[in-house]
Amino acid sequence: MTEKVAIVTDSVASLPEELVKKYDIEVVPVEVIFGDKSYRDGIDITPDKFYKMLKEAERLPTTAASLPGPVIETYLRAARKTSNILFITLSEKFSGMYNSALMARDMAKESLPDVTIEVIDSRTAAAAEGLIVLAAARAAAAGESLEEVIRVTKSVINKVSLFAILDTLYYLNKGGRVPKIAALATAMLKIKPILSVHDGEAHPVTNPRTNNGAMKRILELMDDTVVKGQPLHVAIMHADALDRAILLRDEVTSRFDCTELIVTEFTPVMGAHTGPGVVGVAFYCGD
Repeated sequence: MTEKVAIVTDSVASLPEELVKKYDIEVVPVEVIFGDKSYRDGIDITPDKFYKMLKEAERLPTTAASLPGPVIETYLRAARKTSNILFITLSEKFSGMYNSALMARDMAKESLPDVTIEVIDSRTAAAAEGLIVLAAARAAAAGESLEEVIRVTKSVINKVSLFAILDTLYYLNKGGRVPKIAALATAMLKIKPILSVHDGEAHPVTNPRTNNGAMKRILELMDDTVVKGQPLHVAIMHADALDRAILLRDEVTSRFDCTELIVTEFTPVMGAHTGPGVVGVAFYCGD
């Protein structure tokens, strides 16, 4: 068995397919449910198809509780390549994936007695989780030990920021994520709320009244956070809003010297709770 570290994550990380292939990352799909039909994120349903269905749906979709079965299958597949596996999950406060990953590890011990499996809660989601996974994958590709890959992972977890502009609070309200009065106020005042994710939870930052105002505020938040002179890793994410994502990308590249910059689609699993129109940025400074 090689000592190479296999990196595993869930589909919420929203990683572009070319990067998944480049770094041989194993992705566990999360399920999205429309009515009585279940779809595996990234396998049975694409973001384009999902947002089209969402706009036409009479009932909003839900996401399934994470089960250990698909995780065990992923562990077995990764174990054919290496004896060291690191699974980086979305925040435990958003999903049961972290606990499923731990349960699957315990269940797989008999089948994989010589394989070391470590599970880390990224304490975030979407593009921020994706940047953490990419940092771990690059360390693994460079031949670093499992201990060093874990160190890199935890370092980026402590540095990564995420800010997202919501086009509406309607979907969060329907999913029970915010009080109804907040969704009503948003509809009446045409507010474009900005949320951040830290310590595993989403937090409101500010409520601009226009998309342009919200984008300007996100750039200000970045400017307050970015450490000049350090490498800057950036991921622009969007939910059926590529034109606005490109505008944000262009603004970011004109203001900051980016070592890495990717544009990615917001996974349907997150889109089921936020709806279309989300645009956001995740970033961290340093190697």
